[in-house]
Amino acid sequence: MADENLDLMAHLLRRAGFGAGREELEAYAEQGYDQVVDDLVDLERCPPTDEDILQRYFVGGPQSYVGIWIYRMINSKRPLEEKMALFWHHLFATGYAKGQHALAMNDQITLFRRVGMSSMRQILLELSMNPAMIYWLDNNENRKGEPNENYGRELLELFSMGVGNYSEEDVKNCARAFTGWTFEQPAPLYPHGFYSPKFLFRQDQHDGGEKTFLGRTGNFNGGDIIDIIVEQPATARFISRHLYSFFVADEPQVPSWNVTPPQDPEAIELLSNAYMESKGEMRHILRTLFKSGFFKEARFKKVKSPTELITGVLKLVGTCRTPVPGMPKYADAAKLMGQELFNPPTVEGWHTGQEWIDGGILTERINFAVNEVGDACKPGIQSVIQRLQAEGDSLSPEQFVDSCLELAGPLTVEESTRANLVRFARSGGDLVFGSNGSANGETDENTERIVLLLQLIVAAPEYQFA
Repeated sequence: MADENLDLMAHLLRRAGFGAGREELEAYAEQGYDQVVDDLVDLERCPPTDEDILQRYFVGGPQSYVGIWIYRMINSKRPLEEKMALFWHHLFATGYAKGQHALAMNDQITLFRRVGMSSMRQILLELSMNPAMIYWLDNNENRKGEPNENYGRELLELFSMGVGNYSEEDVKNCARAFTGWTFEQPAPLYPHGFYSPKFLFRQDQHDGGEKTFLGRTGNFNGGDIIDIIVEQPATARFISRHLYSFFVADEPQVPSWNVTPPQDPEAIELLSNAYMESKGEMRHILRTLFKSGFFKEARFKKVKSPTELITGVLKLVGTCRTPVPGMPKYADAAKLMGQELFNPPTVEGWHTGQEWIDGGILTERINFAVNEVGDACKPGIQSVIQRLQAEGDSLSPEQFVDSCLELAGPLTVEESTRANLVRFARSGGDLVFGSNGSANGETDENTERIVLLLQLIVAAPEYQFA
């Protein structure tokens, strides 16, 4: 059976990060749960990713930028920083397909990395000044006398408050407040290469007239609108439900939230209270979430996103821990599984939960995991083999299965799944290493059996959950 402290730590690192290799997991467990939560949330305690390595070994382009991000997810000493960037990328969904500007998209992810654990006010303010978002939702066409409501509507509907908590008049006045918030046109791609677009406020295009928004009246600009939004209990509830769905357990899709209550109202109330008492400080809310009983008990209650599946498998097999060619292939793998980073399908983001494992997508997920685990030369697989050898000269089929489930997770499976794994293990009898780790030339046979069992484990239904 898995050690409870190790099992809880693995749960935390799957949710607040992207999983952990066995040695990494044991090192975290030695620190204690509350200490690790504080280190994750107060991320300045840990060193940042070496930017020089990224500049030296990786080149630009949309697939390459996603490859770099996946490298960060695997190797960052600040995993929650990257996980929150993924959270905001899903919530503030912005697609490369419209703008076709890879650097602008990468700049947005960098923005989420920089402010993603600050206050909701700062996050929404900087989002509203982000050129990729401005272009994605047409705020560059939002001018005095000719308001474009696209950004103002989505800011209220999908980014902060949710349907039913504002009026059409609020949408119109929100849009008026953001008139003139645009960006400078960057240099052409050819022959110069990509340059970052910069935020620009056009005073001559701004509507400085009186506006009424959520019951308040004044000559509001975009910053004033955000101040009002972040004070709303509706915003606290909406953001809390998003955090619950992303970090704790799968909720129904967002469009149904105004008619479908949350599955754990008490949890949403706790997070909403943390939001209101801290005035939307994400670190306080996240600390409250990770130290709550409902979070600790929610193990394997979420379907892994493609990104989480890929990074978790790569953590298991121990590859990509240093810069290597071919990182963009993992961006392609995520796309085949239904999650094209930098390019969510709509402003709603991705549909999550059970929709991650519909139809042929599940086959892609299993094939990826099985192929990655199938190479016994990979350092993570070698570590599993060595740890099994260290358990003794011989392991019964039941011990063999339980040890592999422990080392591949720890992973909790249904009894029927375990019975099938034991049935496979019994077909080869006891796993015998001998006193020196090998016996009668059986090393290759043992390695093959271990790899095959690990492949069956990552192909099991339970492995699709975090």
